[in-house]
Amino acid sequence: MAENPNTEYERLAQEIYQALAGSEANNIKVQHNVLVKGRSGCEHQIDVYWEFSSMGETHRVAIECKNYSHNVSIGRIRDFHAALLDVGNINGIVVTKHGFQSGAVKYANYYGISLKECRFPTPSDWEGRVKDIVISIHAFMPHITSREPVIDLAWAVANTDLKEGDSFSFTGYSNEIQITDEQGDEITNFHEMESKLPQNWKEETGLTHDYKFDNAYIVVPAHGRLKLLGVKYTYDVRSASSETILEGEEIARAILKDVQSGGMHFYDKDGNIAEKRDV
Repeated sequence: MAENPNTEYERLAQEIYQALAGSEANNIKVQHNVLVKGRSGCEHQIDVYWEFSSMGETHRVAIECKNYSHNVSIGRIRDFHAALLDVGNINGIVVTKHGFQSGAVKYANYYGISLKECRFPTPSDWEGRVKDIVISIHAFMPHITSREPVIDLAWAVANTDLKEGDSFSFTGYSNEIQITDEQGDEITNFHEMESKLPQNWKEETGLTHDYKFDNAYIVVPAHGRLKLLGVKYTYDVRSASSETILEGEEIARAILKDVQSGGMHFYDKDGNIAEKRDV
């Protein structure tokens, strides 16, 4: 059964404020749908609520969520203010999708009630602010034209069944073909060597580089390990470019806009929140 849209909106506000609390303080639990008893003895239903202690003082915050398609009236703010007065020692925030009537803003300003718009961003919200992030990558990479292991033939003839003139082959992913020391511990592998081939950060062809080893070995399945003197590489350097645009409209879930100050926080689909940056 689908959740009530008003409840969904309340839970969105809860998620956003929990993300804010996590970025600014520790161990604050932002709760949904809490009953708080006032000094009159009456219980008040609070859509989103949290409290924390600092320097011996308890701070409490209540949020009233208005999932409206029209501006919130002054009457709604007065009703919420009455509940705050009855509870006492509590800060109030009203969040809505659309906005607030001028009388509601004036009343809230006087009595210190924060007003927020919590909604999907519109084109005007991006004006003068960073909307998209462009990631450009220009990568240089070696293209191997030949790799030649240099085997110690005298050692191979003396220590294996190989004879001069024999041929052998071995296959595997470059990170699986290991070069080890005498104890069998890995020194490097073909992938690592190829990633470290020297280059001048430009496209070139016909480059060469020799890796040389002392007491290094490579394992050939049919003959066991062979002593390796080095590996000779011939390679080209190629380049490739790519550009990725992270569009704000694609990853945005909601914004939280402070009506009084105009400040905005961006809440993305991964649950991260950050203050909107100016261009």
